[in-house]
Amino acid sequence: MKRLMSGNAALGEAAFLSGCTCYFGYPITPQNELTEYMAKRMVEAGRVFIQSESEIAAINMVLGASVTGARAMTSSSGPGMSLKQEGISYLAADELPAVIVDMVRGGPGMGNISPAQSDYLQATRGGGHGDYKTIVLAPGSVQELTEVVPLAFDLADKYRNPVIILGDGMLGQMMEPVSFDDLKPPAEYEKDYTLTGAKGRPARKMHSLLFDTKLLEEHNWKLSRKFQRIEQNEVKYETYLTDDADMIVVAYGIGARIVKGAIKRLRQENLKVGMIRPITLWPFPAKVLQEMAKTVNDFFVFEMSAGQMVEDVKLSLEGKGHIHFYGRPGGVIPTPVELFRIISRHYYQAHALKRKK
Repeated sequence: MKRLMSGNAALGEAAFLSGCTCYFGYPITPQNELTEYMAKRMVEAGRVFIQSESEIAAINMVLGASVTGARAMTSSSGPGMSLKQEGISYLAADELPAVIVDMVRGGPGMGNISPAQSDYLQATRGGGHGDYKTIVLAPGSVQELTEVVPLAFDLADKYRNPVIILGDGMLGQMMEPVSFDDLKPPAEYEKDYTLTGAKGRPARKMHSLLFDTKLLEEHNWKLSRKFQRIEQNEVKYETYLTDDADMIVVAYGIGARIVKGAIKRLRQENLKVGMIRPITLWPFPAKVLQEMAKTVNDFFVFEMSAGQMVEDVKLSLEGKGHIHFYGRPGGVIPTPVELFRIISRHYYQAHALKRKK
């Protein structure tokens, strides 16, 4: 059965069906509808909902709940995510699972409440202090948003690591038909690390303050090995018309939907353009791009920022191919027609250079 829901509300329902037992949030546009939805849904079911006094309080409540084995989640947008970074670093250091939603707004500073993709680097580089990574999932539709929620909880529990769902104001606010019929709750993993009272067993402790430099280094190498396993096993992406393409667009999230509309027009003009859409922004599908570069020379990066994901594309290609870029920062949403014009211009320029050579 399909229901017409906003992205924020659909995300909340997916989290509820995925076994989220604790939600801690603080109001900020454009994700307020998620907090509002959880306030009603969680309380009706006797689960934990707390509107915290700040974003800092919310992320530390998530940490406390996760220590006890609860499936915990919080959500925010740009300025709130900045305040949560220390807590996310603590979650990563303590190897605690958590799901954190970022419905991105224009920045920096308070910016505006319009859709943007300018939190990419903050999300994919860990965001806080120290050597750690967060798994980052970037859905492109309201339906896919509901599908990545159970995946996020599963990956968080599987690797004992924070997972970020990176959306944007457009995805959170837009209304689309969604179905939860095929939603599969995450697997249950043994949680032998939780602090639930030591009656009948030896006491446990959990902390990230390691004064001994040798112990801290050992702990960081342990985390590094875990991140390597994630890079090997959890890369997710979608390709679109790449088999015969001689230019490939790299785009993610809601931006990739706009690109699809542009590519349909480009194909009508017999321009062989395809797209790869990273679904995991970290781990990034670097090896896939490297494989594509064996037959494709031109890559076009589009994002709703001044240029952030383009850095990962450059790192992935390792100097191979030619990279074109187009971005719209500040919450401006380009149209498929606009992208059609920009991409076609770069396409013709690239082919003119080839003919000269």
